[in-house]
Amino acid sequence: MNNPQQLRYSKEHEWLSAAEEGVSVIGITEHAANALGDVVFVQLPEVGATVTAGETCGELESTKSVSDLYSPVDGEVTEINEEVVNDPSLVNTAPFEGGWLFKVKVSGEPDDLLSADEYTAFTG
Repeated sequence: MNNPQQLRYSKEHEWLSAAEEGVSVIGITEHAANALGDVVFVQLPEVGATVTAGETCGELESTKSVSDLYSPVDGEVTEINEEVVNDPSLVNTAPFEGGWLFKVKVSGEPDDLLSADEYTAFTG
């Protein structure tokens, strides 16, 4: 599995981009997408909602199961990926590109996020 080096990762299998003007992009990893199977529905937090690191902020439903979505950081949701709401399969086909889930204006970041190499070891 290819985990992009520029991203950071949570132990709940979300990825986080570096903040640009205080805003980071969040999605789930390829490892998580493969474990879920074909994603058929996503429930994302609403724009303006406050998310808390390590807490549930949505759901991903696949042909196998329903899984909680966790925020890797504290902050306010600034945008959701409408394309993924309309076509949840993007989570499977492009988890690090078109399958991103939401953007958040980061107000607090936990110190337990993993580098790409640490995440690869964690999932290995």
